[in-house]
Amino acid sequence: MMILVVGAGVVGLAVGRALGLRGHEVIVAEAEGGIGTGVSSRNSEVIHAGMYYPTGSSRARHCVEGRRRLYAFCESHGVPHARIGKLIVAATEPEGAKIAAIHRQGVENGVEGLTLIDGAQARALEPNLACTAALLSAETGIVDSHALMLALQGDIEDAGGALAFGTRIDRLDRQGAGWLARFGDDAIAVDAVVNTASFGAQVLARATEGYPPGRVPRLVLAKGNYFGCTGRPAFTRLIYPAPVEGGLGIHLTLDLGGRMRFGPDVEWIEAPGYEVDPARGALFYAAIRRYWPGLPDGALVPDYAGIRPKLSGPGEGAADFCVEGPAEHGLPGLVHLFGIESPGLTSSLSLAEDVADRLGA
Repeated sequence: MMILVVGAGVVGLAVGRALGLRGHEVIVAEAEGGIGTGVSSRNSEVIHAGMYYPTGSSRARHCVEGRRRLYAFCESHGVPHARIGKLIVAATEPEGAKIAAIHRQGVENGVEGLTLIDGAQARALEPNLACTAALLSAETGIVDSHALMLALQGDIEDAGGALAFGTRIDRLDRQGAGWLARFGDDAIAVDAVVNTASFGAQVLARATEGYPPGRVPRLVLAKGNYFGCTGRPAFTRLIYPAPVEGGLGIHLTLDLGGRMRFGPDVEWIEAPGYEVDPARGALFYAAIRRYWPGLPDGALVPDYAGIRPKLSGPGEGAADFCVEGPAEHGLPGLVHLFGIESPGLTSSLSLAEDVADRLGA
């Protein structure tokens, strides 16, 4: 089959790779001039273990399986990564109950390497930490996301696939048993289409002939701001607070060079914008000092922001990944993916196999 994948973020590239390795002719169309310029370039670069998500949900299943696949892929392809672990910390008794529940959830999800420890044990691991209890996740790690995407692109091209940059797919029309994908004044006939367009996924779904409008979920934008931190790293592991509405709280991540950065927060927005307001630093200092009271004044500097394509808004429970294949909507050779946010990077290789299976490819 000739299959068109729309969007060259980490999920689109993973899907293109999976289909190419199964022997299909693959074209990945990307509206921008390179891979991973959107959501995939503006995240924490964390490899999540999979303990936060309801058992049986797509997030839980794909995060756990995707994490295992991702570590193996990074090893086999020389992608820089490190399994450095993380601590989810509690500052109060209610937060202690919350992380205990996360531990139970993780065990149910089949997550390896989870250990509940008390505050003294946590401080023995990280002397600058303040907490009453913590959940240690040994399987959490970090990855060079751009190197990961380059490796995925390489596998697509090695399998005979191609990437078409500067190609925005405007409409999908039925053509016989396949699809006619329109871009500008041109079009290409393909046997199947996978929509991994992230922010543009709902727009393309509404421009898909025969796709029921009622199946298109709303798009909610949540901006996550990050602040960098000057000075030497104070921690050797990732440090997460108990989760908050809309996200996992303002947490400490480390890049592969050891630099500390904090975020993301949750800022509900109506339109995309990537500027980080320095005034938000006050919120960051207050949140961070709950688990790192020694954070010096003036140490935080605005860094970057990302935007998550969420399916749920303020006051609502977190929505699951939404993957719509022929079994859901009745149209052959078509898969739409909506709301692929965190842990989308970790889940990408598992999601890719699921998409290929849904196409019968």
